[in-house]
Amino acid sequence: MKLASLKEGGRDGTLIVVDRDLKRAVRATAIVPTLQKALEDWSNVAPRLAELAGQLRDGKAPGSFELDTGALAAPLPRAYQWADGSAYVVHVELVRKARGVEMPPSFWTDPLMYQGGSDSFVGCTDDIELADEAWGIDFEGEIGVIVDDVPMGISPEAARKHIKLVTILNDVSLRNVIVAELAKGFGFFHGKPATAFAPVAVTPDELDDAWDGAKLDLPLISTFNGKEFGRPNAATDLTFDFGQLIAHAAKTRHLEAGTVIGSGTVANRDPSVGCSCIAERRVRETIDGGKPVTPFMKFGDRIRIEMLDRSGHSIFGAIDQKAVKYEPT
Repeated sequence: MKLASLKEGGRDGTLIVVDRDLKRAVRATAIVPTLQKALEDWSNVAPRLAELAGQLRDGKAPGSFELDTGALAAPLPRAYQWADGSAYVVHVELVRKARGVEMPPSFWTDPLMYQGGSDSFVGCTDDIELADEAWGIDFEGEIGVIVDDVPMGISPEAARKHIKLVTILNDVSLRNVIVAELAKGFGFFHGKPATAFAPVAVTPDELDDAWDGAKLDLPLISTFNGKEFGRPNAATDLTFDFGQLIAHAAKTRHLEAGTVIGSGTVANRDPSVGCSCIAERRVRETIDGGKPVTPFMKFGDRIRIEMLDRSGHSIFGAIDQKAVKYEPT
């Protein structure tokens, strides 16, 4: 089952069910108005949504329409919580190596995680609006999961059962802002603008054998200004799976239904597969040649992030964004 939200009906959008080919959709308002409401009553609502998905597949869903990804918000246009991990510790290791800084051993056993802004996510084709190129605009291709209610203190094994939806995302970072911000010792804020999500979020059964319950064994493909930038596999060199990340997030708190957990930038140790963000390429350039060569995004640059199944079909649809100058109104 593939779910999305139209930019209509208020700030939480209107929930729609989308077919496997990402071509047609149908409003789910007769069942539940929004994805947030669906997640809060998942055990009762999900079977009815699955039935609607079956009708759509068979061409029997009343009121179905052609899908326009430009009309979509993020699957969850806003969420009660967005917690982003750094599950690919090789990425952190490379960054620290380029800076000549030793990495604490605990990074391999205790996940890094920050709490991001979740009051306003953006859709798959929405522009990356920012006021200044000098901020160091970067994309970050990630995997994300959306959970139902998760109790505090849950084990990683039990946490897997709370994963209801899987998607991909672009966790935009402002690298030159982050440097000064982290130096204050109080974490991210200005350096992390609105996160963009793929057109749809999917139930784990849509992923077939590529999903083992906690990780996704497929390449994440980033295309920058029409040229492939990277295709690291999301299961390779993964230090912490989603069961571990959810358990970490729930160590001292309950997680409310609709909480989004991110993997952090998908990264592989093998340099031949490329990167999911500009910062990592610049780090590798520094390690190999003494200085970074690839510039950060300029206004007019375009990033596309997508994941294909083993048959070459898009699973979540593509994130396709352009960086543009923000002009206050």
